[in-house]
Amino acid sequence: MHTPVSPLELTGGSVAIGGRPILRGIDLTVETGDFVALMGANGSGKTTLVRALTGLLPLSAGELRLFGTPIREYAAWSRIGFVPQRSTASSGVPTSVWEVVASGRLTHRKLLRPLSKRDRAAIDHALDVVRMSDRRHDGVTELSGGQQQRVLIARALAGEPDLLVLDEPTAGVDLPSQQALADALGRLKADGATVVLVAHELGPLAPLVDRAVLMRDGRIAYDGPPLADHEVLDQHTHHHPTSTPHDHTPHFDIPLDRR
Repeated sequence: MHTPVSPLELTGGSVAIGGRPILRGIDLTVETGDFVALMGANGSGKTTLVRALTGLLPLSAGELRLFGTPIREYAAWSRIGFVPQRSTASSGVPTSVWEVVASGRLTHRKLLRPLSKRDRAAIDHALDVVRMSDRRHDGVTELSGGQQQRVLIARALAGEPDLLVLDEPTAGVDLPSQQALADALGRLKADGATVVLVAHELGPLAPLVDRAVLMRDGRIAYDGPPLADHEVLDQHTHHHPTSTPHDHTPHFDIPLDRR
């Protein structure tokens, strides 16, 4: 009987940018079906960590394995869905909701091949999960911030990933939109999805979280049962660092498409 392979395993992970240490000695394993909230104040290192976990930033020390494979050998990028913050949902070029979501199938198709029946089914399912099927023909620029974020989630889901990583999906969106995002992610959780969610505050997403990982000063300060937003704040206010590191990370639009 085979031992299940962890989707994500980082051992002794450190990251330095421009010679300056940002992350130090991170040990983090995410098991299949986990719903993990990666939390922390601005400058705590959570943005740098999520980019290291998805292969966007190289480690200066330690080892990262994705689905049991060392990052330097990993090639199955279609297994990982990355959802950036909503500011990258539209580039200013007129694009429909359906076109954005359909682009999530690119990793499954050969160049210039038309969409298959399976491709179209995956796109339709992704739109249904985020409750945006009725807006498929609308332009992305016509949508609210929360609706744009749901389109980005659908885009990642269309690729049928085994691991979904979301970078602050509720940042800057109103409460009804946050609830709609929570409903969509709740459907994924019910289906057994493996999710890593980067968040400053959880809000309506809190009931979905199985485990909280709290970053502070480039290290993991807490890894355990979920924390309420006020408990996360308490963790920060009880600690007074002499200096606060910042995440000087490059910006990527939809990074995993570039693999």
